[in-house]
Amino acid sequence: MFLHRQELQFKATPEKPDAVYARKLQEVLGGQYGEITVAMQYMFQGWNMHTPGKYRDLVFGIASEEIGHVEMLATMIAQLLEKAPLGITSDAVQDDPTVAAIIGGTDVQHGIVAGAGARPVDSMGNPWQGSYVTASGNLLADFTSNANAEMQGRLQVARLYHMTDDPGVRDLLSFLLARDTMHQNMWLAAAEELKESGAEKMPVPSNFPQSKEATEFSYQYLNFSDGARAGEGRWAAGPSPDGNGEFTYHEGPTSSVPMPPPTHPDSRFYGTTELPNTMEKAAGLAQDKLNKE
Repeated sequence: MFLHRQELQFKATPEKPDAVYARKLQEVLGGQYGEITVAMQYMFQGWNMHTPGKYRDLVFGIASEEIGHVEMLATMIAQLLEKAPLGITSDAVQDDPTVAAIIGGTDVQHGIVAGAGARPVDSMGNPWQGSYVTASGNLLADFTSNANAEMQGRLQVARLYHMTDDPGVRDLLSFLLARDTMHQNMWLAAAEELKESGAEKMPVPSNFPQSKEATEFSYQYLNFSDGARAGEGRWAAGPSPDGNGEFTYHEGPTSSVPMPPPTHPDSRFYGTTELPNTMEKAAGLAQDKLNKE
């Protein structure tokens, strides 16, 4: 059950309108690592979770907070657009408002589609996609993905901070940066607690027996680049983080396998093969007569 309270978690009021910045802010609302993504990601992780308790309470609590962040950003974008001019004053482009908007860097659909409001899109106008959501049912995989989402989100908010001098906008971004700091640390702490408790560990999924994988390749760095320094890294020698093996380094692949012969699908897929066209056509006719659909 959801209950909406008509108040914000933090103030979201710009000092002045700015339609160009409103478009930029759309990225952390409806982009791949925006607030819509993390809100939906955490919600679906909770709905898909197989065990009750602190981890499910964690994801539902943060998911609900992120919905509030969606609301704050949508409110901020609407206020940035509220008194923004529909065009620009230069006579050279004012005759064509679409050209004016493009030159000005605004999102024309903020006005045409949303009536000076926010939209569930990124800064380029690409619609938000459910494919951005990661909710696998494996908590260590999901919590690690969540930490990455918060890192990417904080990175984008930090960049946006330097793209405006509006103190009201910066106040909101400062708050979001602080919450992203907490959420990064929170997901990493949750991942560590999962491993310490034995609920899940590396490599994910840990309950798939490693004896079924080609273990001679499990901890071997294969250098497929002409860069000479990869062998200096922690991943090239010493114990692996999962504690199950020792890293080794190998220059290039350890083996090579000949390519299999070309495939020959049903002639009625009409692909081009090395066989003569007349032969492929005859094969297709024969298959038709045999009713091999």
